[in-house]
Amino acid sequence: MSRDVILSKIRRSLGAGPADVERRAAVSDRLTRSPRGIIPKRGQLPPAEQVRLFAAMAEKVSTTVAHVASPDEIPAAVADYLRSRNLPAAIRRGDDPRLAGLPWESQPQLAVATGPSDGRDLAGLSHAFAAVAETGTLVLTSGPENPTTLNFLPEYHLVVLRAEDVEGDVETVWERIRARYGKGALPRTVNMITGPSRSGDIEQTILLGAHGPRSLHVIVVGAAH
Repeated sequence: MSRDVILSKIRRSLGAGPADVERRAAVSDRLTRSPRGIIPKRGQLPPAEQVRLFAAMAEKVSTTVAHVASPDEIPAAVADYLRSRNLPAAIRRGDDPRLAGLPWESQPQLAVATGPSDGRDLAGLSHAFAAVAETGTLVLTSGPENPTTLNFLPEYHLVVLRAEDVEGDVETVWERIRARYGKGALPRTVNMITGPSRSGDIEQTILLGAHGPRSLHVIVVGAAH
């Protein structure tokens, strides 16, 4: 059955014709304005409280959260995490200038590789675009700066998040993405990550790391303003 036949049947069932000006105008208006849906109150808090809510919700889904005062402390925080998990002192990151400009030389024992993962990296480091306080969700956009492979292939995923990038709700994050990239020009992939990978397919028993990282660690930088 052709596409046109299927669409014609749908139109007839809705009582709409191909020249339905009112319906076309309604669709065009919605696409143009991108109206918000209903926003839950849980995330509508002062910035500092949003950061605390994000951390609390993230920890509820088995994410670990660390806080540092400045970006210069990130290399030490990465090394400390790897050491605490008894992991090799090695990390792979993308080309994000916010990560490239860090004082990695302060951790001479830490081997830092750059570029997409081929699946052989045990730990990867990304920089989040934003986060959603009400659900403890990280939002990462794809590109050379933060390859999507780092989100899924290493068993241990570390993510840097600026406190000022925590938003109360997902609708506000989408507004920021549209403002950053331009309407209709989104990055190829927008990944929303809530906790480590998990599955309950086998006997309804939760298994971490089933389809991606078994561990998710967030390094929150600075304080919300």
